[in-house]
Amino acid sequence: MSFIALFFLAAGLSMDAFAAAVCLGLAIPKASLQKSLIVGLYFGAFQAVMPLIGYLFAVLFADRIIAYDHWIAFLLLGYLGGKMIVGSYQKDGCPDRECSAEACNDRACPGGIKPNAQKAFGKPAEMLPLALATSIDALAVGVSFAFLQVRIAPAALFIGFTTLVIAMAGVKIGNTFGTRFKSKAELAGGAVLVLIGLKILLEHLS
Repeated sequence: MSFIALFFLAAGLSMDAFAAAVCLGLAIPKASLQKSLIVGLYFGAFQAVMPLIGYLFAVLFADRIIAYDHWIAFLLLGYLGGKMIVGSYQKDGCPDRECSAEACNDRACPGGIKPNAQKAFGKPAEMLPLALATSIDALAVGVSFAFLQVRIAPAALFIGFTTLVIAMAGVKIGNTFGTRFKSKAELAGGAVLVLIGLKILLEHLS
């Protein structure tokens, strides 16, 4: 896999973390560098570890499914990308918001923020489930890496670093602009994953 393809893959994977980071940015009065870094480290670490786990799992069974490796990569990336595209058309509300409106599109939400949202910001009890939930897709991508002869350690570190940077930006964007860019980022990320999966399939079939 080329560096450019890996970059777009890492960016696409990080869009779930970006969307979650936008919601976290809504819960604080000011997105300082320290708070943004905390969020970025949580998401980045999980996004780096999950591909390693998926890769190691796939290697154990590689001899049984190697004939279908390109189809597996295509289906996994297509499914993940499709799920993100569908999710981008859903309401932009965030799970840490209480809003009387049908959709919550900015920081001026009539319902405001839950009383404990700011207090819980950055705490392990809040961040660990979020980081795990947004990194499950990376586990599946790690499986596909096992069939693409990708150097897993550098790739996983690169994905983690990319997610760290994008999640930090998400906190700042959510704090400043609200959720107006959340669905657009998910749509773009999903499209990237689908296109990469299609590229892998076509290269193996040609």
